[in-house]
Amino acid sequence: MKQINNHETDVVVIGSGAAGLSLALSLAEHCNVTVISKGSLKEGSTLYAQGGIAAVFDKKNDSIESHVEDTLAAGGGLCDRDAVHYTASNAKACLKWLIEQGVPFDMEFDSKGKERYHLTREGGHSHRRILHAADATGKAVQTTLVSQVQSHKNIKLLENYNAIDLVKNTACDTQPVKGVYVYNRIEDKVETISAKFVALATGGASKVYLYTSNPDVSSGDGIAMAWRAGCRVANMEFNQFHPTSLYHPELQNFLITEAMRGEGAHLKRPDGTRFMPDFDEREELAPRDIVARAIDFEMKRLGANCVYLDISHKDKDFIIEHFPTIYAKCLSVGLDITKEPIPVVPAAHYTCGGVMTDFNGKTDLQNLYAIGEVAYTGLHGANRMASNSLLECIVFAHAAAKDILSKLDHAKASTQLTQWDESQVGNSDEEVVITHNWHELRLFMWDYVGIVRSTKRLERALRRVELLQQEIQEYYANFRVSNNLLELRNLVQVAELIIRSALERKESRGLHYTLDYPEQNDNPTPTVLKP
Repeated sequence: MKQINNHETDVVVIGSGAAGLSLALSLAEHCNVTVISKGSLKEGSTLYAQGGIAAVFDKKNDSIESHVEDTLAAGGGLCDRDAVHYTASNAKACLKWLIEQGVPFDMEFDSKGKERYHLTREGGHSHRRILHAADATGKAVQTTLVSQVQSHKNIKLLENYNAIDLVKNTACDTQPVKGVYVYNRIEDKVETISAKFVALATGGASKVYLYTSNPDVSSGDGIAMAWRAGCRVANMEFNQFHPTSLYHPELQNFLITEAMRGEGAHLKRPDGTRFMPDFDEREELAPRDIVARAIDFEMKRLGANCVYLDISHKDKDFIIEHFPTIYAKCLSVGLDITKEPIPVVPAAHYTCGGVMTDFNGKTDLQNLYAIGEVAYTGLHGANRMASNSLLECIVFAHAAAKDILSKLDHAKASTQLTQWDESQVGNSDEEVVITHNWHELRLFMWDYVGIVRSTKRLERALRRVELLQQEIQEYYANFRVSNNLLELRNLVQVAELIIRSALERKESRGLHYTLDYPEQNDNPTPTVLKP
């Protein structure tokens, strides 16, 4: 067995997006924190978030209760009201914390010449309550937080490390989590990290689908690891498909922010006619599930490759000022959004379910926390409302930090973790197996477990995923780990959870629409799976 490094820390945070870095910064004044980043520190879904973060700053025209009611409506009757109220109530304080860190949210002057934060509006929101940094809010948040953690003496950063599995001293479900096995991609070896507390902040699993707005790192790692360790998961059938991803061969996976519809952009058929008024009285400002299904319906009805999002009727300077990133990106492939409509298609965007936690981010396992997209808090229900995702990251990162700090003095880190054993495995001589299985998985998930589903499609997908699991587990048992193998192993596990959850829901609600059960049940409950 190759010699491995053993790291020790107070808290290990797996993931370096808004949730993970906010947690690290909130803890670092009081303890040592190690942050694990699968790629570079800046890479992740947070970096690509465009729209903004929801919080009530305009008390004259808006209220926390209005934010709560909008979220409940978007969640299709499955949100936990207490979770929604907790999040909305803590939103402004958490946004102020981001501002203190240096996030440059856009400003404007009111009628009296007083400076204030510019608030925009997105689908599902009844008021303007979205703080943003032009159309690249996630980039502003991520770069600011990265700058802060890089300069903090109590934060150790491990980039290009894959988390493999959580470590418990025994397989007993009640045994506390003691640390994590990690794969050092640079040195090609497995290492251990022992910690008093472990926090999963790994994001979602949209890479399980063929078309996604997410970066490559969104492979469901935290959900899969928590499930294998003994945690429950909930609402995995609710995968949000963002309605408007750019349809262009040279710019794949590029998101067109919902804020563009909030500022008056229209969705149109190839012949130039609008179609959202035919589907919902809120038209382009309907929640994402309704808009995505409408686009999917029109594309299939017309046999069209895409539909079009048109904001060219707005003033050119207004468009460039509000959407500079989108304008520049589209112009780089010859598309001038001030003069012509943008070709768009839906793409897998957000995992609404995840590892079950309480309002402190605590999971079923002692010493293990989950925050951000990896977690199920009850906030999103059957559909996530726009700009509540980054908000959830910050709110629950602060809650988890407070809970961890309250227990820190009495917690002990294990210095004798079970060592990683690769003495019985060899180097892979058939990488093509991983490539083939990867493509097969993402293709049948798109075809069978996408925007519109049926029992027959789901059962077909389940049979496929079970065969893949057997093949991948055999491969995992016989060969040394690699980045692609670890991600594929996790994606296949998460795919199974998504399919099983979808089969259990005998209705259509929010993001889960099935041809066999088009109606809604009277008393819906979350779908909870136990290992």
